[in-house]
Amino acid sequence: MEQHQSLLHAIYYLLAAVIAVPIFRRWGLGAILGYLVAGVVIGPQVLGLIFEPQAAMHLSEFGVVMLLFVIGLELNPEQLWKSRYEVGLLGGAQILLSAILIAVFLLVLFFISSPSLSWQQAFIIGLTLALSSTAFAVPLMEEQKIMGLPLGRKGFSMLLSQDMAVIPILLLLASWAPVANSHGERLPWWVGVLTVLGMIVAARVLFNPLLKLAAKYGSREILTAAGLLIVLGVSLLMLIVGLSMSLGAFLAGLLLAQSSYRHQLAADIEPFKGLLLGLFFIAVGMSLNLKLLFAHPVMVIALAVTLMAIKIAVITLILKIRKFSCREGILLGIMLAQGGEFAFVLMASAEELNFLPTTITNYVVLVVGISMALTGPMVIGFDRLIRRTTLQEKALADMELHKESLTALAQQPNEHKPEVIIAGFGRFGQIIGRILTANNIPYNALDRNADHIEFLKQFGVQSYYGDPARLDLLEAAGIRDAKVLVVAVDAVDESLKIVRMVSKKYPQVALIVRARDRAHVYQLVELGVTAPIREMYESSLSAAMQTLLELGFTEGQSQNTIDLFREHDQQMLEKSLLVHTNIPALIKVAEDGRRELKELFAKDTEIS
Repeated sequence: MEQHQSLLHAIYYLLAAVIAVPIFRRWGLGAILGYLVAGVVIGPQVLGLIFEPQAAMHLSEFGVVMLLFVIGLELNPEQLWKSRYEVGLLGGAQILLSAILIAVFLLVLFFISSPSLSWQQAFIIGLTLALSSTAFAVPLMEEQKIMGLPLGRKGFSMLLSQDMAVIPILLLLASWAPVANSHGERLPWWVGVLTVLGMIVAARVLFNPLLKLAAKYGSREILTAAGLLIVLGVSLLMLIVGLSMSLGAFLAGLLLAQSSYRHQLAADIEPFKGLLLGLFFIAVGMSLNLKLLFAHPVMVIALAVTLMAIKIAVITLILKIRKFSCREGILLGIMLAQGGEFAFVLMASAEELNFLPTTITNYVVLVVGISMALTGPMVIGFDRLIRRTTLQEKALADMELHKESLTALAQQPNEHKPEVIIAGFGRFGQIIGRILTANNIPYNALDRNADHIEFLKQFGVQSYYGDPARLDLLEAAGIRDAKVLVVAVDAVDESLKIVRMVSKKYPQVALIVRARDRAHVYQLVELGVTAPIREMYESSLSAAMQTLLELGFTEGQSQNTIDLFREHDQQMLEKSLLVHTNIPALIKVAEDGRRELKELFAKDTEIS
C-alpha cells in the first residue's frame, strides 16, 4: 500500500507540473511560478493530495545542489577574471545597495511593529531578497531581445554576480547562526578553510583522473555516475565540516570548469537538475503558508511591491551612472525585480540554523512568490507602454525623415536624372544598385528602414528614407522621367500597392518586380507585370546544378537538366495562372506537371 502511495504521489507531481508549467509559460509568467502554484494546488492547503511536503523537500534539495554545480561548471575562471570589474562592480553594487535599503526598511518596519529583528537578521534577509531569479530573468531578456545588447550583458553580469554571492551569504549565515552544523556544535573556522584547500588539491589529483578513467573504460552512464559521485561527495564533506552542501556543489563545479569533461558533465546532469529543481519548487509551493496571505493580503502584496520598487530604483540608478537611459534601467530593473529561487534555500537554511523564526521565513518566501507572480505582468505592461511611446516617437521621426528625404531629392543636381528607381533597398535591391553603379547608370533608391539608410550612407551608398508606396515620394525621386521601376520591397501587400499605383499613374515606366512566391506571381501577372522575378528561383536552380555536379553529372548534363526544368516550370506557371483561384484544378495541374517532368527527364536520359 505504501508503495502504491509513493507511486501515486509521483503521478501527482508529474501531472501538476505538466499542466501548470506550460500554462504559466504561455501566460509569460515563467516555469518557476508554475511549479509553485502546482505545489500549492496539490498540497495540504488546497486539494490535499499530498499531506507531507517535507519528504519531497529533502529529496528536492539535491536540485539546488545540482544547480549550483552546473553554475560552477559554466563559470570559466579565465572569462570570469576578464569580466571581474563588470561582475564585481555592477553586481556587487546592486546586491549591497539593495540589501542595505531592504534591511533599513525592515528595521524601521519592525521597530514600529515589534523590536524583535536584529540588524544581522535584517541584513541577511536584505541580501536574500537582493538576489533575483536567473531562471526568470534570462528568458525574459531573451524574449525582449536584449540578451546580446549592452543592456542585456549588464543584466547578465548582475545575475552572475548574484549566483556567486549565494556562497558568501551562506557562509555569513553560518557564522552568525547560533548553530553551525547538524550536531549543534561549531567547528573551528580553519577546518572549513583546510577543507576547501583540500578540495582544490583533490580536483587535480583525484577528480580529473577519476573522470578520465570513467570516460576511457566506462560508458556515458558511468561518466555521469562519476560526476554525481564527485558532486554528492564534496557536498557531504562540506556539510560534515559545518558548511553547506550548496557551497560544496558550487566549489566542485568551479574546480571542474576547466576540465575537458565540463560540457559532457553539464549535459548529463542537466536532466537531474531540471527534474529535482521542479520538485523543489513544487515542495516549496506545498509548504507556502497561505493562511498568512489570506490573513494579511494587503501587507504581503505591499511588501512584494516595495521589494520590487527598491530593486528597480537601485538598478535604474546604477545603469544611469553607466550612461544608460532611465527607460532601459527601468526595463532591466523590472526583469530583475523579483526575489530569486535561492531565497527558498537561504530561508530554509536560516530556519534550520535557528537564525530566523518560522513566521519571518514564511513571510519572506511568500513575498518572493508574489514578486515572481508580478514580474511577468509588469514586463508585459511596461513593454506595451514603451511600444506605444516608441510608436508615437517613431511616427514623428518618420515624418521628419520623410520631409528631409523630399528636400534632399528636390535639391539633387539637374544632371542627376535617374533612369531607374529602386523601391526597397535590401539585399535584393542593393545588388541591382551595385550593377547600375558599375555601369554609370543613375538611380535613386528608397527604403523605409531609417537605420538601414544611415548604415548604407556610411559606405557611400546614395539612398533615401521613405515609404516607396507613397506617390509623392516616388515623384520626388524622379518617377516621371525614369525608365524603370524596380519593386524590391519585402512585403507582398506593399509590392502590389506600388504596382497598382505606378501602372495607373505612369504606365510608360517598365516594372521589374520581386515576387515572394507563386501566389505573389499570380497577383502580379493579373496586374500586368509580364515577368515577375521569383526571389529564390535562380539561386535554387544554381544550387541544384552544383548538387548534380557533385553527384557526378557532367557540366553539359547538369546544364541541360536545369534548362529542361526551367522550360517545363515556365509552362506549368502559365497553366497555373489560368486556374490558380480553383484549388482542385490547381492540384490537378501540379500532379500532371510532376508526372510530365519525370517523363521528360526519362526521355532525355534515353536520348543521351
